[in-house]
Amino acid sequence: MASLLHYLWVAPVSLPAAGIALLARMSGGQAMVHEGVLEASDGFLTTLLARIYPPMVISAITLGHVVLARTRADLDATRSHERVHVRQFERWGALFPFLYLGASLAALLGGRHVYHDNRFEREACRLA
Repeated sequence: MASLLHYLWVAPVSLPAAGIALLARMSGGQAMVHEGVLEASDGFLTTLLARIYPPMVISAITLGHVVLARTRADLDATRSHERVHVRQFERWGALFPFLYLGASLAALLGGRHVYHDNRFEREACRLA
């Protein structure tokens, strides 16, 4: 369970993501708190996460202490992986999205896969 400082440190990312979770709930989706993390699925997230990054369908994405997923089944299947990203957010705070994008860019410029060779994704896969 995260401390209050962790929540505050990540709040600049978590708060807008909580708004997205609310919109998902209002569009027929689900939202609940699970082990201190707001999880949302279904509703408009089913379409959004399938189309936001055309090279691949995003099953789930972590934004601070919020996990957005296409479906409830995706939430369950990706929970341990996404919790590693929550801890990464707790470590790096609002800088994490920039560090993540930088790691993807470094992978791409190095001729590697933008997602699978991102150091943060590799850590999440290893620790999940």
